[in-house]
Amino acid sequence: MSYYKHHLFFCLNVREDGGPCCTDHNAEAMFEHAKKHAKKLGVHGKGGDCRVNRAGCFDRCDQGPVCVVYPDAVWYTYVDEHDIEEIVESHLRDGKIVERLRLPDR
Repeated sequence: MSYYKHHLFFCLNVREDGGPCCTDHNAEAMFEHAKKHAKKLGVHGKGGDCRVNRAGCFDRCDQGPVCVVYPDAVWYTYVDEHDIEEIVESHLRDGKIVERLRLPDR
């Protein structure tokens, strides 16, 4: 068994060429909110089953902002804190994919 059941990775890349990127959509704040909410629910870190992590570019900027849950390889987009809370509660805590926010695999 893996050390953590799930990792939630947030793209926090800033494109040097000024092109569109996830950070244009408040990705840093949404990352912080996800981490805080996961801790509040008791699912983050050593006492829980998941870890919320920063990541670089996923090369899906046209679908951004983007986060992904591994090892499930489920890609999500989001708009606001409500969406982030739904991902954390439904997928990380309850093990249910949030279909309305899910991105296609390719």
